[in-house]
Amino acid sequence: MPNIYQHIGKNKRDTFIIVVLFIAVISFIGWFMGEIYIGGEGYFFVGWALVLSGLSSFITYYNSDKIVLAISGATEVKYEDDPYLHKLVENMTIASGIPTPRIYKIEDTAMNAFATGRDPEHSVICFTTGIVDGLEKRELEGVIAHEMSHIGNYDIRLMSIVSVLVGSIQLLADFFTRGRFYKMGGGRRSGSSRSGGRVGMIIMVLGILMLIISPIIATLIKMAISRKREYLADSTAALITRYPQGLANALRKLSKDREILEAANGATAHLYIVAPIKDSFGFTIMTAFSTHPPIEDRIARLESM
Repeated sequence: MPNIYQHIGKNKRDTFIIVVLFIAVISFIGWFMGEIYIGGEGYFFVGWALVLSGLSSFITYYNSDKIVLAISGATEVKYEDDPYLHKLVENMTIASGIPTPRIYKIEDTAMNAFATGRDPEHSVICFTTGIVDGLEKRELEGVIAHEMSHIGNYDIRLMSIVSVLVGSIQLLADFFTRGRFYKMGGGRRSGSSRSGGRVGMIIMVLGILMLIISPIIATLIKMAISRKREYLADSTAALITRYPQGLANALRKLSKDREILEAANGATAHLYIVAPIKDSFGFTIMTAFSTHPPIEDRIARLESM
């Protein structure tokens, strides 16, 4: 198993890189829109884009958990609301040595869970009512331990920030690709030279390509940060519980669940313990861009421990 401290360090570096890339992409989009639509005002818009993207990154860092929970329609669960669930989480925090996270629930019969927050001291584990009601104690402990490992490994910071920032890029790309691109260089002055026209055309092509492929880039980033981390979280959960079969049984039940989780979307799908996006028949949609490794592989690894 990879060195945990190396993994944590990589997560912190990756978080910084994601934020820098987000600022760069937003700045490029601002420059592009200024050059094409306004006509030679790209650098003015870059300034505004830098301010807005920097402010957005700052807000996201400190509020990513609140944003994700609001998007998911989750509500906090106090001890008196569900003592059983609180005791299970407290037991796993003792076993893992991680501060006790806040507990949230999504009112949905689909079986799933995720963790979010910026660090172990500001963490949350969110469960659907379906997973709490549908799993036995040892199975639910395995799920909790899996999410605790995401907290301890600082996966939550990276994945939560990606949910918000990458989701923002997807929204912007969708917005701008629906714009007036048929006005090829329409913002250019009539006196532009032929070379200026060629430069304008190059800028236009690069801009269109950037806006079209940004959702693909976003999906690839989410896929890259999720698949390896799920395997590591499964392995760490087995160490915490000393009972890998519990999580394996839970994953087997989750794989058979046909309920569609209404609260899940493309920006938050990578947070969940199993892929929540399903087709109309309730089957998980597995593609080259899936954010989770196959459940069968995860179960096989756990049962080989």
